[in-house]
Amino acid sequence: MTDCATCPHHEDRLEKGRCKPGDACVQAMSGRQIERFFRENPDLAQGYTGDDFWERRAIAARYISQPRLLELIDDPDEVVRRVLAYRLPVDELYRLIGDIDREVRITVADRLPAEQLEALVNDNDYLVRKYVARRMPAGRLFRMICDTDREVRMSVARRLPPESLGLMLNDVEPEIRRIVAERIQPEALSALLDDPDWGVRLQVAERATRGMLEILEHDTDPDVKEVARQRLREMDTND
Repeated sequence: MTDCATCPHHEDRLEKGRCKPGDACVQAMSGRQIERFFRENPDLAQGYTGDDFWERRAIAARYISQPRLLELIDDPDEVVRRVLAYRLPVDELYRLIGDIDREVRITVADRLPAEQLEALVNDNDYLVRKYVARRMPAGRLFRMICDTDREVRMSVARRLPPESLGLMLNDVEPEIRRIVAERIQPEALSALLDDPDWGVRLQVAERATRGMLEILEHDTDPDVKEVARQRLREMDTND
């Protein structure tokens, strides 16, 4: 239990009902109580950015003015820096691009202007790169086509311009080749007619031209064969 008598806010806050022992208290070692205190007294937050308790600093960072946030840019605790990643003005986010904490960098990747995301293309964490692949301008995704992580490449395959998807036709992951088969220009699907994965060939059958369908109606997989034959029947009916 905290001792209100020794608290510097005893007279100006406690007596005015702006804090409450056990409920809204900046001296408590409880994040919920500290949060309630600063919610009621945001003007005091700046005085706690140098506090010894990391949670007190992190909560205070939510309430200080944006111009003062840079004072915490080198804070040793990642939770404090995560608050900064959410609150810093966008033009100051570059300061956190190399932060050692993954969550900080993910937030940066989520907030940076899309045209600045290339600075994180080679991040050592796949989740950061995945956020980059989701937001970077589609025409600049070429650098990520050969990313080492499957999920990152899946995000690239979903956003790369269709005319550029030929660069991913030979990806080692069948899930990625299926995405390619869903989006690539129909005339380019012939490169996937002999794909070893039946799911890829099935997706090809859903979009293939007549000449390709005539090949796929003899496919070894019954589902691929049936889709190809059904589509050929539909084409004949519509001719």
